[in-house]
Amino acid sequence: MIISSLQTICKPIFGQFDREEFKKFLRMGLTFTFVIGSYWTLRILKNALFCSLVGAKYLPWAKTLSLVLLVPFLVMYTKLLDKYSRERAFYILSAIYGVATLVFAGLMLTSIGQADAAMVATRTGLTWIATQVLGYTWYVMVESYGSLLIALFWAIASDTTMPDSAKKGFSLVVAVGQFGGIVGPFFIGKLPHFLGLETNALSIALCAGTIAGSVWALRSFLTKTPKELLVSFHGKNEKSEEAEQEPGFFEGLKLLVTHKYLLGIFAVISFFEIIVTIFDFHFQTLAAQTYTTSTELAGYMGEYGTYVNIVSLACLLLGIGNITRYLGVGVALLLMPIIYGAAIWGFISLDSLTFLFWLMASSKALNYALNGPALKQLYLPTTHDVRFKAQAWVETFGSRSSKEAGSLFNMILAPLQRNLGEIAGRARHVALSAYLGFALVAIWFFIALYLGKTYKKAIDEKKVVC
Repeated sequence: MIISSLQTICKPIFGQFDREEFKKFLRMGLTFTFVIGSYWTLRILKNALFCSLVGAKYLPWAKTLSLVLLVPFLVMYTKLLDKYSRERAFYILSAIYGVATLVFAGLMLTSIGQADAAMVATRTGLTWIATQVLGYTWYVMVESYGSLLIALFWAIASDTTMPDSAKKGFSLVVAVGQFGGIVGPFFIGKLPHFLGLETNALSIALCAGTIAGSVWALRSFLTKTPKELLVSFHGKNEKSEEAEQEPGFFEGLKLLVTHKYLLGIFAVISFFEIIVTIFDFHFQTLAAQTYTTSTELAGYMGEYGTYVNIVSLACLLLGIGNITRYLGVGVALLLMPIIYGAAIWGFISLDSLTFLFWLMASSKALNYALNGPALKQLYLPTTHDVRFKAQAWVETFGSRSSKEAGSLFNMILAPLQRNLGEIAGRARHVALSAYLGFALVAIWFFIALYLGKTYKKAIDEKKVVC
């Protein structure tokens, strides 16, 4: 009765599902809810704690370190997929990050972890070093969790879904997942602030529980969904899995650099991240200046994370997924550079924390609601190795390297302010950001056009692209 009622409600928004197909995507969405709930909570705490332990102006350096360490993380990820099945790899990674999260929760209860910017500034010697190590290690751990677990989840999703089903199902999965993104940052992330605690250890510990929840939900999805609904697209030009396997640590990277289709996806992800990293730096800097303690900043950023997912969910419930379903993946991809061109114009026109809050929330939300499901569908006409190994390199390395590029650009703000003054230097940085941003969205548009046409041709001809 409940399932039938939900199907009726969802039909005009996401499309017509068979009963078992609908239950499949609900289970997949529940898994995504736990993954996104954990990630968004940790992500909010990541920035808040790093700003308190190390300082907001060092965020570009933290992004640089996370990129450098991403390569060995991806090497180990590839080795894990060579040795274990897709679901077992998910369980192992979740266990590792769950334990790491509990360890960090304990460390935040120590005198090293309980600090604000003013307190850290007075520390010297080994105490200062310990604070720096904790801040940077925490930042890298959360970045790698968001990179690897989310990529692996979507690899499993694309490896168990056919194109026609993905058109409607992936948007439903993202919509269900937004509940985790709403509940996690708002309730778990802000819980210490509500309780008057001076540490975020409780929130971090609770994230270990949501990570465990994602393991339970994935197992339920794989065991309860009928086997005939756990199949993927296979092209008539596709080689056997044995023939296409070339064991090696850098197999995913090799696939990426040898196929222009994957390089196109890499570029789309990169351009988005560069633009948003510039927006985010100005947003984080102003927020850290306004909210000076870690719990206050975590509370504010938790509110931000909640609104990102509320706006994203609202977009999906209002039927933004129908753009992909009726007009195609290509149209959805083409709309994004146009939207971000408008966002850049707003960024250079208005300068306030409130405006940046809503600019970031709406930018992220549209990416999750429209661009995300479309990009995930691009992996459907690809081989098994591309979905699991190359996709990780495309999305994690593409995302982190472009964040690093954006961070390198953000590093010129400090010398500009030293030479021109704080206000004039910031204005010059915003102007340079506009030149860079408009150039990127112009290139982005033509790459999106190529990806949409290539995807449609592959699906129509029942062939894999790579």
